[in-house]
Amino acid sequence: MEILADVLVALVAALHVYILVMEMFLWQKKPGMSFHGFAPEMARATAAMAANQGLYNGFLAAGLVWGLVAGDPTGFRVQVFFLVCVIVAGVYGAVTANVRILAAQALPGALALAAVLAAR
Repeated sequence: MEILADVLVALVAALHVYILVMEMFLWQKKPGMSFHGFAPEMARATAAMAANQGLYNGFLAAGLVWGLVAGDPTGFRVQVFFLVCVIVAGVYGAVTANVRILAAQALPGALALAAVLAAR
């Protein structure tokens, strides 16, 4: 079960690295505009905001990687903390921005959290 938990945490971290790249570096390019469905004008107007969001997603990914490489009990605690942050951010995003965020962010975080807790 510990291997499954580690794989799920790593996948959630990878997801947040992907979001970082889309929001910080590709926002005004075709992949980034397709990511959120924005026209070039909207992408240009929201680029600074998106880069800030991307940076926060990078912090989530970094925290999850830290949790994977740190020994217990720190690694376990860090994973739980950052997975809860991912879930809260996903729920908030679903309520305030787009309901798809619930499935794209909160659900993977919740599955990884359940695996981490079950492996303990």
